[in-house]
Amino acid sequence: MRDSVSLRGRLLWNLALLLVVLMLASGLSAYWNGREAADTAYDRTLLASARTIAAGLSQRDGTLSADVPYVALDTFAYDSAGRIYYQVNDIHQRLISGYENLPAPPPGTPRTDDYPALARFYNARYLGQDVRVVSLLKAVTEPNMNGMAEIRVAETEEARVRMARSLMADTLLRLGMLALGALMLVWFAVSAALRPLERLRSAVEERQPDDLRALPLVEVQRELSPLVRALNHFTERLRGQFERQAQFIAEAAHELRTPLAALKARVELGLRSNEPQVWRETLESAAQGTDRLTHLANQLLSLARVENGARAIAEGGAQLLDLSQLARELGMAMAPLAYARGVALALEAEAPVHVRGEPTLLNELLSNLVDNALAHTPEGGNVILRVYAPGVLEVEDDGPGIPENERERVFERFYRRSAQGTGLGLAIVGEICRAHLAQISLHDGEGGGLKVRVSFTVD
Repeated sequence: MRDSVSLRGRLLWNLALLLVVLMLASGLSAYWNGREAADTAYDRTLLASARTIAAGLSQRDGTLSADVPYVALDTFAYDSAGRIYYQVNDIHQRLISGYENLPAPPPGTPRTDDYPALARFYNARYLGQDVRVVSLLKAVTEPNMNGMAEIRVAETEEARVRMARSLMADTLLRLGMLALGALMLVWFAVSAALRPLERLRSAVEERQPDDLRALPLVEVQRELSPLVRALNHFTERLRGQFERQAQFIAEAAHELRTPLAALKARVELGLRSNEPQVWRETLESAAQGTDRLTHLANQLLSLARVENGARAIAEGGAQLLDLSQLARELGMAMAPLAYARGVALALEAEAPVHVRGEPTLLNELLSNLVDNALAHTPEGGNVILRVYAPGVLEVEDDGPGIPENERERVFERFYRRSAQGTGLGLAIVGEICRAHLAQISLHDGEGGGLKVRVSFTVD
């Protein structure tokens, strides 16, 4: 398993990204709010200057003149680094004072409702600069002159931009300090929250490899309690698995030691004799004992294959197989053995029956069931291998059968009802059924023998 970003680092990174986004959004909002506040403040000053200029308008000999006092433009001297432009037009829109070509209001510019005046505010370009302009209409009512004079006052936008930027910088500074403090608090909070997990890690690392006891009940958060319980449950199952393996090894060693000791004693007895007939009997007995040991070893290897196959199935290695075809192939393979024992082996599998499983294990299951039936069926008897939907396998014989009070125990390892056999055949079958989530049951056969039924789960 490769190392990934730590929980603390990922949490801080995600929180930092969120805070950066919030800071950018708040900074933009602060900038535009600052521009709006600056426009409101400086627009009031622009209108005051226009009104002062309008108050200086006078008419003499039918000509309108403007007396622009210095105080009209001095208002900006203390808080503006920009430039001020003004223009005064008479009732015929002729320039009578100020700067030429100062932009007129764009068509459709609405009159402001914020102030009791015939004024319009708008943005424009003048002499290559962005300017904010107010256009104020002043009524002229004289005996020989009647109409509307227009006063325009414009200011470059440096002061407004500077004010908006100042508000944005102040907002970002405060938010940055707040975000830094929040990240530090989260760092300490997460570190404190992860301390129980660190203690849990130390408790696991300090364990010996063979120590499978439950983890100590360290104080952990409620969200981590299921993890601790799951680990304890896993170690409990693992300990049980190891105990079963140790018990199986001990039982297997016992099962191997007994026939090996008998074989050794038989050979030693034969060696003491000088009779060729005794030697022959000893060799024949040794050969039989070797056959039994070989069969036992093969059964033990089959159990090992069952465990590997069960792991493959658990990891998604099951295949879609035709159970009828598997039974047909095994029947053909076991036919010579049945013939040698004088037993009739019949197959009833007319239609394909598909199940999901591991082919090696299913062949092992069929082989053990048929071999067990042939071993307990007398000469002249019958063994029927039957497959039918929706995923049922049956092996029926007319041997002595198994009493009901022993039908649960025959699936235990090394359990024997007689001196013959290894006691592993049906145990292997039971393990394979568990690996395939199949149900196995024993019933009385129609001819008085035993019927073994395996029911597979079909999708």
